[in-house]
Order: sequence, then C-alpha cells, then structure tokens
Amino acid sequence: MNPIGSRRTITSAARQLARTTLAATLFAFAAFAMAAPPSQSQSPSEDTGAQIGVLTLNLWHDKGDWPKRRALIVEEIQRLQPDLIALQEVLQRPGLRNQAEDLAEAIGYQVRFVSVDPPQAERRYGNAILSKQPTMTRDMRKLEPLSDYRTAAYARFVFDTMHNGVAFYATHLHNERDGGAIRQRQIASLLDFIDGTSPPHDTLDGTRPPSDVIIAGDFNSDADSPELKALAARYRDAYAQAHPDLAKDAARSTTLNPAYLPAQRIDHIFYDPVGFDLLEARIVLNQARDGIWASDHFGLYVRLRPIPGFGSRRHRTDISPP
Repeated sequence: MNPIGSRRTITSAARQLARTTLAATLFAFAAFAMAAPPSQSQSPSEDTGAQIGVLTLNLWHDKGDWPKRRALIVEEIQRLQPDLIALQEVLQRPGLRNQAEDLAEAIGYQVRFVSVDPPQAERRYGNAILSKQPTMTRDMRKLEPLSDYRTAAYARFVFDTMHNGVAFYATHLHNERDGGAIRQRQIASLLDFIDGTSPPHDTLDGTRPPSDVIIAGDFNSDADSPELKALAARYRDAYAQAHPDLAKDAARSTTLNPAYLPAQRIDHIFYDPVGFDLLEARIVLNQARDGIWASDHFGLYVRLRPIPGFGSRRHRTDISPP
C-alpha cells in the first residue's frame, strides 16, 4: 500500500468528520438559543427605566435672593434627574412668573400647579407637580378645613409596560406647631382624595387601598406624629425606612434649614410597600453656595422600584388585605 495515499485518505476523512461535527454543534447551539428563556437583564423590572426618582422641596416662595436660589435648585434637579417633583410654597405675582412653571421650563419638565386662588388672580400661591412624563390624568382637592386654604395635587403617570402607573400626590399641611388637630383633618381629607382618585383593587368588594401611591410634601409634622397616624398606617415613610436610626435624630436628619429654623424632619415622601421597593432616600439641597441657600427647607430625594409582577397582580382577588 502506498503510505502517502493512505495519509491523504485519512486526512480527507478527518476533514469531513470535522465539518460534520461543526455543523451539528452549530445546529444544536442555534436550537438552544431559540429555546432558552430571555436573559434577566432584559426584564423591565430590573431596567433602570423601572426606577422612579422622587424629589420634594418647599420653595420658600420669593424670599431671599430668588434668582440665585433658583440657579441652585435648577442645577440640583438637573443632577438628580427625578421623574417626579413635589413643590410647596409656589408663588406667582406681578413681576414674578409662576415659580413652578418657570422651573419646569428651565429643566424641560411638565408642570401641574394647584391653588385655592382663582386662575385669573394676579397673585396665586400653592403646590405643584413637575414630571418628566406627561400625565394620564390629574386632579386637585381643597383640603378640610377649607378655612386653612390647603390643597393636594394629584397626577397619574405610566413609566414602563410592566407597571400600571403611579398615582402621585403633592401636599402642604397646616403650619402652626399646635395645629395637630387641623393637620389630622387634612390627612383624613387627603386619604379620602386618594381613595377617590386611585381606584381600589385586589379584593372582590374593592376595599383594599390602591398600591401604586406616592405622597410627597411638607407635612409640618414628624412622620410618626399622632396627626399623621392614619397616613402612616397605610404608607411607609421612605426616609425612616432607609435610615431608621438617623431618622430619630432631628439634628442629623432635619429637612428644616437650621440657618433659619429649628431642626425638625417635616418634609416626607410616603409610598406603599405593596407596590414599590425602596432603593434610596437622602436629604439634598442642604449646602449653601457663596452664602446662598436653596431654601429655608432642605429637599428630600427618594428612589423607588415598582415591584416586579405588580401590574399582573393588580386585579387579583386572592390577596389578603394588609
């Protein structure tokens, strides 16, 4: 036998075997890829787009050097990029454009301003919601007692296809230190407003409160005070959940600016733990620049994530009330 011819025959057979093996391997890999479930990184619930940033700030209307304060606020909002903003003590008057509308235009946000003052009035004072996304629906409520001229703003948003939406409320309660009874009435009025604008779900008789609620604002009271008890029974104080020890120390967790007011944490963001996971809560806008403070309050910034699968659970009837 010719040894060279034998080697050629063996080499040819080996090449054919290698080609067959490679084709089979590629076929098997393609079949596996088609059958494999999507990567977890593709899940909307784990996408950064499913996270919701919320900022609340009392603007201190037009006190101090508003143009310089405005610049600090705009810069911080642009840095944080919150999805939702609750503003209190928003003012418009002759010579001063509506502060919420002005800020919204500067940062490219949508705006919803509410006030007990009539729309045609030259001077209007109230609360506002700013948002990256346009609202699905919106409303406002004059809180009881009406003689205190307090309001709550409401707007509903959708942030991703896996979540049915966020019901966002912004408010500012009675400010007198001994006015706990008034604030308690305002909380009852606020909760009634929430129940009327965010349909109940999850139970056949519709008695379970909505789980997609976020409430932000200046409550002029500690989050665990008796007047806020009804609110705290349904929703979580984001800052206290993130910092349970620090939240008890007014000096270290104050949202009132000690340069102007005694230390106290009265600005809060509440959320429903059935609908959201808390990712972060921190105090912001708490540094002066060249002697200028953003406000006589500090801001509070919170990041939340809609709980995966929450949208599909929304109309289930086999979930026990909390």
